[in-house]
Amino acid sequence: MRITNKIIRTNSLENISAAKMSEDKLMKQMSTGQKITKPSDDPVIAIRALRLRSALTDITQYYEKNVEEAESWLDLTESAVTSLEDALEDMIEQCNKGSNKDLQSVDRQAILDALKYLRDEIYATGEVDCAGRGLFTGYRTGTKLRFEADETKYYEITETFRTSEIEDITYVKLGTGVSSLDKIDGSNFNAQSVAGTYDYAIDETDVFQSAVHRFRLSYDDLDVGNDIAVGGKAGVTFSYQKDGAEQEFTSGSVSLSEMKDAAGNPVDPYLYVQELEEAYGAPAAILIPETGEVILGNETYKSLSAAEGEISITYRKSEWEKNDLRPEHYFTCTEWPDGYGDTSGKGPTLHNADGIGEQVMEYDVGFNQAVRVNTMASECYTPDIGRDIDDLINLMEQVGNVENAVSELTKAKSDSNLSQEDREQAGRLLTSAQKAMTFLNEKLQTLFEASITKMQTHLNVAGIAKTNVGTRSSKLALVKERLMSQQSNFKDLVKDNEQADEAAVATDLKSAKFSYDAALMATGQMTENSLLDFI
Repeated sequence: MRITNKIIRTNSLENISAAKMSEDKLMKQMSTGQKITKPSDDPVIAIRALRLRSALTDITQYYEKNVEEAESWLDLTESAVTSLEDALEDMIEQCNKGSNKDLQSVDRQAILDALKYLRDEIYATGEVDCAGRGLFTGYRTGTKLRFEADETKYYEITETFRTSEIEDITYVKLGTGVSSLDKIDGSNFNAQSVAGTYDYAIDETDVFQSAVHRFRLSYDDLDVGNDIAVGGKAGVTFSYQKDGAEQEFTSGSVSLSEMKDAAGNPVDPYLYVQELEEAYGAPAAILIPETGEVILGNETYKSLSAAEGEISITYRKSEWEKNDLRPEHYFTCTEWPDGYGDTSGKGPTLHNADGIGEQVMEYDVGFNQAVRVNTMASECYTPDIGRDIDDLINLMEQVGNVENAVSELTKAKSDSNLSQEDREQAGRLLTSAQKAMTFLNEKLQTLFEASITKMQTHLNVAGIAKTNVGTRSSKLALVKERLMSQQSNFKDLVKDNEQADEAAVATDLKSAKFSYDAALMATGQMTENSLLDFI
């Protein structure tokens, strides 16, 4: 093949152009700091860049956002549960003080004030939120743990109990049901009715104590139903398994002031239930709606004690006070929009149809990896805490009232300004009040001693909840450390894949420029001569 000058010039120009293009490519790398400016420059680098950047974006989302929010949630939860533990420890200390036999009225008042404060503080910590989302309300993050104001809402609540939760308590009778020693003061003890007899016709026989079997429900001031055969009005419905069959019956409902025997004389709840069982020849139980207690007769107690598994008790409540716990956070319940039985036609709302269960809220903190962040209210803020404290507060207030009655009656008994009849009335009531004080002080000491164990149990539950939170925090800390390392590694991989090595590029650029200049010089010299120069 004959090589002509034209062919040489053409090939030289192509090679010079290629050298210039190489120099241009290196110049772009030098000025942009990137290996490529468009995918066609190097498809392999481009594809790898897409994959690495996608992985880095995911890791950054997990590390800088998801993990941070999960940490915030867990830290706030741990702080709230720690406050709960502190409050319960203070309660245990107050119960230890209260178990002292020689408490004075000023000591009881100090304990009473402390318990009221601690009760409010416990549930106040349950209202903590994270960016507007409730920490302890499960999936209902926008619903408060408690009612924020007095409200009328119709709930039918089903609460479950174990047979071991049937309590044996001491009931102290303080009067006739119509009049009670804890209502006496210095101005009303000698009040007379229209018939001329004293309204406070209480003697020693009206003051006694008896053992009572009861279920204590999570709420008081309950609603009652229509008249039924046993016990006046409908109270609660029991459902349980016994001898392999489903058992169900509805209790009666009677307020304390309405409990009377066949002769119309007021009786204590236990005797009232026993008389019902004897009268009807059937097991009986009575709901005291104002206290939320279900008193069991002997036959009912025996039957329920033999139940297989849990005992379900269904009851109703519509009048809620500020700071009452919302039942949907704890129980299976039906919420009626406007009165029981769907009187509005809107239809009821069923909460927790399958039981309260675990409403797990998780944050994705890695590829196929999640960490639970929430703690349910039922895991640490149970209604039992408040009800246990209420029992103490109610009894202490009752003791204080009777103690005040003893003081006022002692003064009245020796007050020469009163009539002989009134002084004798004061003396009769004083004997009864002193007897009542003996019973109440014994009951108070026993209740304080039992409350130490109860509060310790609540503290243990809170401790387990805190341990679970700590375990999740530890897991999250390990995940965070790993994500930090992964993020750093992927950033390096992205940099190595996309960013040009400035030193190497500078060297290559100088080499390319030298080659380009040399090619120009050589080509210029070679193209000076042609065939015509030798003809």
